Amino acid sequence: MTHLWVRAEQRENEDRVGLTPDGAAALIKAGIRVTVEESSVRAIGIEGYKDAGCEIAAENSWPDAPLDAIIFGLKELPEDGTPLPHRHIMFGHAFKGQHSGRALLERFKVGGGTLYDLEYLVDETGRRVAAFGYWAGFAGAAVTLKAWAAQQHGKLCGPVGAYKNKDAMMDELRAELDATGAARPNAIVIGALGRVGTGASDLMEAMGVTVTKWDMAETAHGGPFPEILDHDLFINCILAGPQTPVFVPKDAVAADRKLTAIGDVACDPDSDYNPVPVYNKATSWDAPALRVADAPVLDVMAIDNLPSMLPLESSIDYAGQLLASLETLTDLTSGVWGRAEETFRTHMKDI
Repeated sequence: MTHLWVRAEQRENEDRVGLTPDGAAALIKAGIRVTVEESSVRAIGIEGYKDAGCEIAAENSWPDAPLDAIIFGLKELPEDGTPLPHRHIMFGHAFKGQHSGRALLERFKVGGGTLYDLEYLVDETGRRVAAFGYWAGFAGAAVTLKAWAAQQHGKLCGPVGAYKNKDAMMDELRAELDATGAARPNAIVIGALGRVGTGASDLMEAMGVTVTKWDMAETAHGGPFPEILDHDLFINCILAGPQTPVFVPKDAVAADRKLTAIGDVACDPDSDYNPVPVYNKATSWDAPALRVADAPVLDVMAIDNLPSMLPLESSIDYAGQLLASLETLTDLTSGVWGRAEETFRTHMKDI
């Protein structure tokens, strides 16, 4: 019997989950055994999973799970170097030249396990079957606006945290913007037609920000893109790849510009394809903005777990998108799982 083991997230500020109790019940009905670890932080309580018929395991006990179990989490595992013998479903961040990714793949090589990277679960057309993109864009735009608001007071953006829901986030942000006494800034969103860009644009427009929306047609010429520097805010919503142009080059920090805040929602600072090379490290909930220039200021927001700021809505949305694929876990050799494993095997050739 196919056995799905939903692990507790071990990364700080990560309250999301990729399977709801209703989804778990559907998997059990489909003949899949489901174990869910207890969690002290998960946005959805354990009782719902118990009621759905799941087996319950201790928090972070997945290393001792049966070897035939498929371990399902969202964010990275602790970087402790231990071999990984299980099959894992998660965001591995290992296939785009990330330096930490090689270490992860080496752990799979030693342990003999397999990574089914959630970013590479795609349908026949190459489109991802599930993504947190909308809420990443929504939250990323919100934090970038917070950074801009802090600048109006001569400050750097302070710590951020998780919200009960999007309305609570929007109420707080609107009050911060009003308190600046300044007119709303304008913004340019690149990747505006995708999930991430739609979320970013929706948040901005809800806050009264005028948004210039660019997508592939506007960036096809490959740059340079001086128009970006003529906006107060830039939100990057493009998933970096070999063909991604540079949107804000390193010399932009010293250029004549209106731009004072960048929200790099895609957040691949250690990728070889980083389209915003004015910074080289992710930011955090405790320090959400990195100042990369002072005259005039330029702050970069590059938090890599933005949807966790809205954990309940993000979890329900993502789990709903992913469920149909999880129901096909009984056959890992074809469909989305077969394609994901092929991607993994391809990248393992270099390890």
